[in-house]
Amino acid sequence: MASPAEIEKKIVLRSSDGVEFEVEEPTARQSKLIGNMIDDGCAENTIPLFNVDAKTLDKVIEYCRKHAGTTSALGECHNTDKEIESWDAAYIDVHQTILYDILLAANYLDIKGLLDLGCQQMASMIRGKSVEEIRETFNIKNDFTPEEEEEIQKENQWAFD
Repeated sequence: MASPAEIEKKIVLRSSDGVEFEVEEPTARQSKLIGNMIDDGCAENTIPLFNVDAKTLDKVIEYCRKHAGTTSALGECHNTDKEIESWDAAYIDVHQTILYDILLAANYLDIKGLLDLGCQQMASMIRGKSVEEIRETFNIKNDFTPEEEEEIQKENQWAFD
């Protein structure tokens, strides 16, 4: 008799640049988009993901594999919350451009946990910084005149307290 791992269904995902990834169904189901496609019978062949390149998809699959393996079918936890938190912190500690790509992919693929993790990382990059420091961090050009900027600050004083 085959073990559950041996009979586990595999899903093939194709990145926007044509690279194919074979993943286990529980891993693929971390994405609500892909889970819905599986449920609707659209996953018999390769699932094209037009908005995610191979490098980013590989990184997203890494997250999904880790999180798909956190509980068994019986709901038994394989990892402690501390282990997952530690793994997540190391996983999301990436260069800003990679973080952007992960956020876009998590949003497109509807992976709430990954989107939340990426947003938390982005928020930590902003926390405690001045407007000018944030502009510098994210390479944002200030296209307001001094008068416009002053007016915005007056209208939104609560944000500057």
